Amino acid sequence: MIGKLKGVVDAYGEDHAIIDVHGVGYVVHCSSRTLQRLPRTGEAVVLSIETHVREDMIRLYGFESDAEREWFRLLQTIQGVGAKVALAILSSLDPGSLATAVATGDKGAIARAPGVGPKLAARIVAEMKDKAPVFGAVDPGLARLSGAVEDGSAPPAVADAVSALINLGYGQAQASAAVAAALKSAGEGAEAPALIRLGLRDLAASR
Repeated sequence: MIGKLKGVVDAYGEDHAIIDVHGVGYVVHCSSRTLQRLPRTGEAVVLSIETHVREDMIRLYGFESDAEREWFRLLQTIQGVGAKVALAILSSLDPGSLATAVATGDKGAIARAPGVGPKLAARIVAEMKDKAPVFGAVDPGLARLSGAVEDGSAPPAVADAVSALINLGYGQAQASAAVAAALKSAGEGAEAPALIRLGLRDLAASR
């Protein structure tokens, strides 16, 4: 079983890279996000590897980090998600953004990945929320805020600010994160206009 490859990028394909390790070229399938971040041909690279073995083939999947590989594994525990769909999701969202989308219930962000419809996105969010260890990088305040907005228990100013940012075209996760940051700087008693203004400033700075 191959768990890591350390070699030189030999060539690129549409959905894979060939990694030369001491003269042996390994075909490694990657998300488009990972492929874009790999070095140029002829340069050194290290990839975390997930090996799939079947009767008729052995296929290697490569990841920039162990966290990305862990998401690849976890996603495939969901009914309807195979290797192709898991890579499509990881092409659309990096591990941190995916963790935030699941923790905050942002089904829309996941549904934007090719091959993922609304029903599958909802299933991914529902089932992945039980896998708490993967949310280590998610701000617990953000997760609580998003849950409060979703179930209607958030303070009116917070709910209004999140709603306003969503109406401006931002996703649920983005809006909640921006308002959570605004609350930290403005204080719990801040009114909606102040939260919206600070939230927009935070969103503009993150571009």
